[in-house]
Amino acid sequence: MKRLDYYVQHLVRHNATAIELISEQPVLFRTADAERRSNAPIDHAQVLQLVKEATPQDVLQQLRKGKASFKYQSDGGAEVLVTIEVLQKSKWKVVIGRNAAAVPNIESFSRENPNLAAEDRPIGSEEVAAKKRAASVPPPPAPAAPQIRTSSGEPGINRYLRMLVAASGSDLHLSSNVTPLVRASGEIQELEAREPFSPQELFDLLMEIAPERNREEFEETNDTDFAHTIEGLSRFRANYFRDRHGIGAVFRTIPFEILPVEKLGLPERVLDLCWLTKGLVLVTGPTGSGKSTTLATLIDYINSNRSDHIITIEDPIEFVHPNKKCLVNQREVGVHTRTFKAALRAALREDPDIVLVGEMRDLETISIAVETAETGHLVFGTLHTTSAISTIDRIIDQFPPEQQEQIRVMLSESIRGVIAQVLCKKIGGGRVAAYEILRSTPAASNLIREGKTFQLASVMQTGRALGMQTMNDHLVQHVQGELVTPEEAYMKSNNKLTLKETFKRNSIPLSSKMGG
Repeated sequence: MKRLDYYVQHLVRHNATAIELISEQPVLFRTADAERRSNAPIDHAQVLQLVKEATPQDVLQQLRKGKASFKYQSDGGAEVLVTIEVLQKSKWKVVIGRNAAAVPNIESFSRENPNLAAEDRPIGSEEVAAKKRAASVPPPPAPAAPQIRTSSGEPGINRYLRMLVAASGSDLHLSSNVTPLVRASGEIQELEAREPFSPQELFDLLMEIAPERNREEFEETNDTDFAHTIEGLSRFRANYFRDRHGIGAVFRTIPFEILPVEKLGLPERVLDLCWLTKGLVLVTGPTGSGKSTTLATLIDYINSNRSDHIITIEDPIEFVHPNKKCLVNQREVGVHTRTFKAALRAALREDPDIVLVGEMRDLETISIAVETAETGHLVFGTLHTTSAISTIDRIIDQFPPEQQEQIRVMLSESIRGVIAQVLCKKIGGGRVAAYEILRSTPAASNLIREGKTFQLASVMQTGRALGMQTMNDHLVQHVQGELVTPEEAYMKSNNKLTLKETFKRNSIPLSSKMGG
């Protein structure tokens, strides 16, 4: 979704007459009888990006004179008038208006831009009057703002969660003394123009849905996690916390529908990992990179194609897996078991074929997971590492020096694959994943056993026929496929120097700010 579409949604939803954006100033929302400003200013880069995404090329050329105007129809069908004014080199003004009255100084603007095409010129009050007199059919009403309704007796937080899903957001951010915010297309945006939550108001709103166990945990530790479901809509992973202003929360959307492999964008050869009978498969990446989604897709593929017993150990349970061809038992830490390591030890007595460990947090959990993989089970797990190489190093470094030689040998024999991923902002809105894939080969196993993990990058480069690839390989593919910008790929790369050299070889321009 383009940034301009987001503001048009706000314009329509709140029946505003205009939205005014000025670089480095709070966003101004105008209604018929009031004005309201956002809490945070919009920076100049965001204004430039909004203009670049939505403005026709000929209008951009007109902007060299300092001002320009054009009509814009959003994805939702609403038509608005957009005026752009260059106030200073790094200070631009954009006004998004429903009609001529919403845009200030229309007649003077038209006089200063006599060369604009008729269809691109803003409509002045005289022209409006003439058109009204000539019109034989009344104009259609402006599109009504979508209403988010909740059922009688439904928790108040559900309204904001429904708005989150309607905005195609991934996360809802609620903080004391702040208006509700949403992460959409990778960026934090305002969800609703309303007064900031007071600490007590937000506390009451959040505690309405918190299970008793989590209320007690929050009072003791100031943090807690649990899952919340709105039937027919989505599941949400909730995290409550306290900061210097009071209570806060983040809700992550977890759709009921699990994405198939082809929609997720995983290389087809990764599915080979789903047919293994034993070994360790790791999905890694920073927080919010989509690890849970990838794991859910792989488990769902196994559930649909094999006849086995799957045990998942999660905190909390995120994606729900119904029994298809497999028997699936999902256990939640803190509810169905005390810890990951306790559940993992117990799983060995529960006749599993596949075990999913939601998070390999500590030495004992990692040790048991590796032992489980060695004893004839297929184990899937996650780590918060950014590359395949750092994943191997992180596991080995968890152990005391005197045990590292032994774990290298065990890991070289049990590891079957590492999928490291990041989410990139997609051109035109949304996000797309980039993957680094390491598969188990004799060469890779020898390097792990000998402690030469730094050479695994060359194994991935030469193993493309086996489905392996480096992160930079996939980022370059996304840039060449016009899915992401070179700047976004550069930001997400772990090896920026090598990526920059690849860009030069392929004549891909990079912003001078990033050394291009």
